[in-house]
Amino acid sequence: MPGALLPLNDVDLDLLAECLVTGTPITFPGSRRNTLKIFAAVRQSAIALLVLSAITPTLSGQGVDSHVLRATAYDSHFPDAAKPGEAYNGMGVASDGTIYYVLSSAQYNLPGQMYSFNPKTKAITHIANLNDAVGQGNMKAVAQGKSHVNFVENDGKLYFSTHLGYYNNAGGIERTATAPNGYRPYPGGHFMSYDMETGKFTSLAIAPGGQGIIAMNMDVRRGRLYGITWPAGDFLRYDLKTKTLKDLGTAFHGGELGTLGSTYRAICRRIVIDPRDGSAYFTTGDGAIHRYDYDKDKVDTVAGVNLKKDYFGSYNPAMHGMAYNWRAAIWVPSEHAIYGVNGRSGYLFRFDPTTRSVEVLARLTSETSKKTGMFDGMEYGYLGLALGADGHTLYYLTGAPLSSDKKGVKTPPDQKDGTDLITYDISSRKYVDHGRILLNNGDPISPPQSLVIGADGTLYTLSFVDQDGKSGIDLISFHP
Repeated sequence: MPGALLPLNDVDLDLLAECLVTGTPITFPGSRRNTLKIFAAVRQSAIALLVLSAITPTLSGQGVDSHVLRATAYDSHFPDAAKPGEAYNGMGVASDGTIYYVLSSAQYNLPGQMYSFNPKTKAITHIANLNDAVGQGNMKAVAQGKSHVNFVENDGKLYFSTHLGYYNNAGGIERTATAPNGYRPYPGGHFMSYDMETGKFTSLAIAPGGQGIIAMNMDVRRGRLYGITWPAGDFLRYDLKTKTLKDLGTAFHGGELGTLGSTYRAICRRIVIDPRDGSAYFTTGDGAIHRYDYDKDKVDTVAGVNLKKDYFGSYNPAMHGMAYNWRAAIWVPSEHAIYGVNGRSGYLFRFDPTTRSVEVLARLTSETSKKTGMFDGMEYGYLGLALGADGHTLYYLTGAPLSSDKKGVKTPPDQKDGTDLITYDISSRKYVDHGRILLNNGDPISPPQSLVIGADGTLYTLSFVDQDGKSGIDLISFHP
């Protein structure tokens, strides 16, 4: 189109770009000298931009997706009638890289379901419903609705525990619900093993008094399982060699059936094992750290140290909430120490069992929460804490700040929902907010309460997803 006379504001941008690159002259109304100057400058800039984009084709995309991690959702074909459920912990990675997880049911007559995911083939296998796994079968009793604990592998088997999912939720507080007509009360949670080669489940022991087992860990070196029951908070230990279960009582006053303002105490969700001496640690809402002494076979309070820190806030342990409990906590072998998070404030701390000291390190909430100075929306805090394969990087999933209708402070509209991935390097003490996690359809994931790291560094959690016109909790994966 030599010598074409076109008003500048009507020029087709695609055609203009082609002319600028090929050198075809374009005459604009006005001075020819000015036209040539404009043409030369624009042509030079256009060529530079095209060359730059050819070298770094993802540059523009990075600007759009700054501070965003893209997640892939999977469909486990969880029974529609069992939704909505929850997914607190309930995951594990086997030594062969297989991801195991449980999707929970909130219905009295529908059990939770256990699955495996093969990261190489992307295949999901339904393993069993929890009623069948524990041997409850079709018994007309309140179902085994959940597994609230991380799987622990030992000698080709996965060890875990089961819990109930059917509650009476009164005023936002979960209480034990009366079994519907024709159904027996919940029979109790089980300590379980699953043989990954044969597919066989074995019920090792059942919690007393029809309670669920809400927290569990295993000392693989000494062959002992530990659990905390719900709603009373009894500390249990099961010995694999002697096949004996012992109930060591509760440190939680009235537990989560107690009277608010008086005997109510939130129950700790994480037991941490010190593999050196077999100690098992847990906390209570008043900030006390409790230790199960393997040699004495008893639970004592660790003297001279607690988690009641001003930085964490001011809490009444007799009221609803985790108070001064650690919410998530893990053993870090290289440090011979426990790293934990106070749920409400999001502060990371280090507890050294040898020196009996606690050091407050950093707040692991999102950058948005830090800027607003507000608590996160999840009052209990988050359980998605994991240690990377390098032995010094912590991975943590945290939610958004309180919504804009609370405390008169407005949360940015695009941050009211969703989850951020935080990493914290223990060695350098470096905090990084990697940004929000979004599904491929652009939806933010709900605040997840589980996190495991695959053999290739892929992160897995369980979150609410919308797919094929259905909404429910399912497996998702993403890369940091």
